[in-house]
Amino acid sequence: MTTTEIVSTDAGDARITWHRATKARLVLAVSHGAGGGIEARDLQALAHTLPGHGVTVALVEQPWRVAGKKLAPAPRTLDTGWRGIWPAVARPGLPVISGGRSAGARVACRTAVELGAAAVLALSFPLHPPGKPEKSRAEELLGAGVPTLVVQGGNDPFGKPDEFPAGGSYELVEVPYGDHGFAVPKRAEIGQDEAVTVITDAVLKWARSLG
Repeated sequence: MTTTEIVSTDAGDARITWHRATKARLVLAVSHGAGGGIEARDLQALAHTLPGHGVTVALVEQPWRVAGKKLAPAPRTLDTGWRGIWPAVARPGLPVISGGRSAGARVACRTAVELGAAAVLALSFPLHPPGKPEKSRAEELLGAGVPTLVVQGGNDPFGKPDEFPAGGSYELVEVPYGDHGFAVPKRAEIGQDEAVTVITDAVLKWARSLG
């Protein structure tokens, strides 16, 4: 069952599209990046797959997207919007995984402890701007403070899997050949559907380990 809810935040109105599990044991609240919305292939795949395995998925559109703007605001404004939706995603009374792709993953990491998230799902974590590895955002990831799963494309210009710091308190799953949107080239040894299955399988396995 899918329902939509408008939530007022201090950054404006956000929108949650609920994909509910019949017998939910977890909620995954997951948001989009700075250049796209909840139609991203990974977010849609999770929303259609996880509810059948006891995980309710809440796809969150940040206020700037709901307002029709094309550029994301400053990080602190994104955090404000995320804080504002949290009571709604926590309302079912279940443990909540705080998730996001790209800029949304950074928000989830920055606010996880403050909001009482059970865990963080970081899809395509932007470890650094393309071509600028010296501008690392590893501290945000390492500071999440809760169990964290990173799902990263093997060819992500914002940070390839082997660029991530070793010994961090997170798990990392690579999507072979994937770019920042998990698209794989036609010459790749795996197809697009297989790449998406890598994502959903990894998140399902990790979610089961959380309880």
